[in-house]
Amino acid sequence: MPTISVNRDSLFTALGKTYTDDEFQNLCFEFGLELDEVTTEKQMLIKEQGDQAGSSSGVSEDVLYRIDIPANRYDLLCLEGLVNGLLVFMGKKSPPKYNLDKYEDCYSLHLTPSTGQIRPYAVAAVLKNITFTKESYDSFIDLQDKLHQNICRKRTLVAIGTHDLDTIKGPFVYDALPPSEIKFKALNQQKEMTAPELMELYSNHAQLKQYLGIIRDSPVYPVIKDKNGVVLSMPPIINGDHSKITLNTKNVFIECTATDLTKAIVVLDTIVCMFSGYCEKPYTVQQCKVFAPDGTYQLYPALKPRQETIHVDKANSYIGIDVDGNKIAELINRMCMPTVHEDSLLTVQVPPTRHDVIHACDIYEDIAIAFGYNNIPRRESRVVTCGAQNRINKLTEQLRNECAHAGYTEALTFTLCSREDVATKLGRDIKDVPAAHISNPKTLEFQVVRTLLLPGLLKTLAANKKMPLPLKIFEIGDVVLKDEAAETGAKNERRLCALYCGRAAGFQYVHGLLDRVMALLSTPYTPNTGYSLKQAEDPAYFPGRCAEVLLQAKVIGKIGVIHPNVLTAFELTNPCSAVEINIEPFL
Repeated sequence: MPTISVNRDSLFTALGKTYTDDEFQNLCFEFGLELDEVTTEKQMLIKEQGDQAGSSSGVSEDVLYRIDIPANRYDLLCLEGLVNGLLVFMGKKSPPKYNLDKYEDCYSLHLTPSTGQIRPYAVAAVLKNITFTKESYDSFIDLQDKLHQNICRKRTLVAIGTHDLDTIKGPFVYDALPPSEIKFKALNQQKEMTAPELMELYSNHAQLKQYLGIIRDSPVYPVIKDKNGVVLSMPPIINGDHSKITLNTKNVFIECTATDLTKAIVVLDTIVCMFSGYCEKPYTVQQCKVFAPDGTYQLYPALKPRQETIHVDKANSYIGIDVDGNKIAELINRMCMPTVHEDSLLTVQVPPTRHDVIHACDIYEDIAIAFGYNNIPRRESRVVTCGAQNRINKLTEQLRNECAHAGYTEALTFTLCSREDVATKLGRDIKDVPAAHISNPKTLEFQVVRTLLLPGLLKTLAANKKMPLPLKIFEIGDVVLKDEAAETGAKNERRLCALYCGRAAGFQYVHGLLDRVMALLSTPYTPNTGYSLKQAEDPAYFPGRCAEVLLQAKVIGKIGVIHPNVLTAFELTNPCSAVEINIEPFL
């Protein structure tokens, strides 16, 4: 769920009323939002960077409201959208009507066939005669960043470029060229650089380095130029310095390049709807022709409301209320969707700001929000049910208690780990490990979903080496294994793992715990019908001191003394023994 920070005084000025923190929190709740924190820019910097950050000059002491926004409400990710939504919700204004100015051929955008190799779609629009203040300019930039992180999926799906239209000449060309043929002065740089030089420059940039991998290995890089060959941007990395927008910018050219056309349309609609209110003709946007490589064109943005029809009785039934159609129409109007009631039917106009409304059930949800969840009467369930704990969770809780009674301390480790943790450190090749890999890992510590509980417990031991020996810890949790037969390509498996660390390996202690668990599960030590042990070889365990745990002749886990090489890899010096079994077969 994204969080936005808005200046409290600017927010109250725009709303035309001053609230206490509790009053505004209640208003947010009624609107389906949550006031997460009341803070200041200085306090936020201290929290993120330490005390020295807060001592720097120029840091604002203004009160900030940090508000949690639902992930699908892109129209609320900036002050302008939030204020508009709240004012309409409180009945202080009507939902704005968006108008379109006729396109001009000089602002058209032409796509070349080569763009199909990397980012095949683009949309564009123009905001004419706009007036920026410092606050609205910052909000304009911040909204782009919020959209990049949210619906744009860190620019992989959509990359936004905004340009001072008065510094460039249309029509514009969206092309894809070999990196060596791209040369321009990037935003806030002092000299022109080639694309490879820029990629090298930004490889250590705190914000931009995370986007380089999107295009780095492509034979061509996307680039947008104007009529005179001036480079506007190299999406999704950086804009050109020549066309950067400032507080004095009056006309803004907005382009969005994308791998997903639908997402690009949503992003463009959101930006122009939020900031067209600052234009000389409020809520008026100039369309652009976007020519496909085959010569056909589309006009963007469309900004056409979509019509949905719902039934009054269904709305009442689904939500659990009993109000007339006129009242429901009023409730939907408060959620920025103009509605007309006629003959038990509600005709709803879904505006271009509400791309989150894709089905009638989304309208029902907005009716419930406007009505007030606390105002919906409670009623008994009409279905006879018998609630019970999930069987695997019940078994997990029971085993947790028994492992603790046996003297073991429970650990809770990360579900994500590095490739080395589940492979190299255990003497295995990552290619032989059925691990689900994270496509864009945030850090080297979180690259795959764990396939074993053992590495997490070994890391826990390494972090607690100062504790007196022996150390006995256990964990019961899920691992994830690749499985081509599963619908998602992977499956969860609930496991129990216990680890003993002392002056001696203590194999007898983990073996004793295994016997105790099996006794509690009414599983005797008998081959074929109960459980048994069978000697095995595993690079993670000491040769000759490893065994497979079998249940009715099927392998469910392993037990043994940890190999010295594994201990060294996890920075441990004392011998250890471990047992890890799958507990799902006991259900």
